[in-house]
Amino acid sequence: MKAVQLTAYNKNVLRALLSLKVIEKENPIIQTDEVLVKMHAASCNPSDVAFIQGGYNIIKKLPAVPGFEGSGVVVDAGSDSKDMVGKKVSCFIQDDIDGTWAEYFKLKKNSLIILDEAMDLDQAACFSVNPFTAYAMMEIAEIRASKVIIQNAAGGQVPSLIRQLAKIRQIETINVVRKVETAEKLKAEGEKYVLVEQDEKFSDQLKQLAYDLNATTAFDAVSGQNSGLIINAMPPDSELIIYGGLSNKPVSEINPLDIIFQNKIISGFNLLDWKVELNEDGYEKIVSELQQLFIKGSLKTIIQGEVKIDNIIQGLKTYIGNMSNGKILIKP
Repeated sequence: MKAVQLTAYNKNVLRALLSLKVIEKENPIIQTDEVLVKMHAASCNPSDVAFIQGGYNIIKKLPAVPGFEGSGVVVDAGSDSKDMVGKKVSCFIQDDIDGTWAEYFKLKKNSLIILDEAMDLDQAACFSVNPFTAYAMMEIAEIRASKVIIQNAAGGQVPSLIRQLAKIRQIETINVVRKVETAEKLKAEGEKYVLVEQDEKFSDQLKQLAYDLNATTAFDAVSGQNSGLIINAMPPDSELIIYGGLSNKPVSEINPLDIIFQNKIISGFNLLDWKVELNEDGYEKIVSELQQLFIKGSLKTIIQGEVKIDNIIQGLKTYIGNMSNGKILIKP
């Protein structure tokens, strides 16, 4: 099979991309509890970019095939999983094995999501991570009885899905973006509250909105200085949930007196931990609910294009330079 192989980690993202090689290798050999998936498409997430830089919490022995997520059809299975052959599936794996950026991919049966026949396989390639993250974020907002939420890096895919779910649940969003162009795009889509972090009045504008609308829950995929600016702008009894570190910088600029005297909280969110806390019935219910939302068109991941494995480096350069334009799918 054809596969992408990472030969070395490098903090410099361009050098990390140059460590990717397209190779021919033997198809994976499956064990009794494993299945072989013929990949339809693999997605690239910020976690994949962090992985090839060696800056993610998953470190694999190199050389290794990257890719945590994708979709396809089961074409072979071990003796314990023969009933899976022919099933459309969404894949997600972070074990120390080869990933999804290949023509074929093996994993254990319990690491798969079996798809409804009506589920689009392009959307399914982006199904196992971001939609569940967005769903979990909305659960947090509802537990906190929040009618308005703030989200940083609002041009990204998780914030897009959060907005879609928020509309269904009648929750307003205050969207913080880095570029004026992204702000204009969101406003053209009908978003009422959009702020540009580079605006000299950003902090004052955010504080005014947060207090006026009682926005006491915020989701942050960036970290760095903006984490502090956001929590400082929020009213008492607020919580900032950090679920990413796109800035590659530590959280800073926090007013400690607000934390002490205004009962403000900064917490972290990890999707795998959230999934572990769910019982099997609860997880399957969420899987079914999310699939139906995608099938009906109520939820959609924005896909800006696709790239063949042979053109992986150019495709990832496009994605890294334009993440707010949507996902890039990697196809065999």
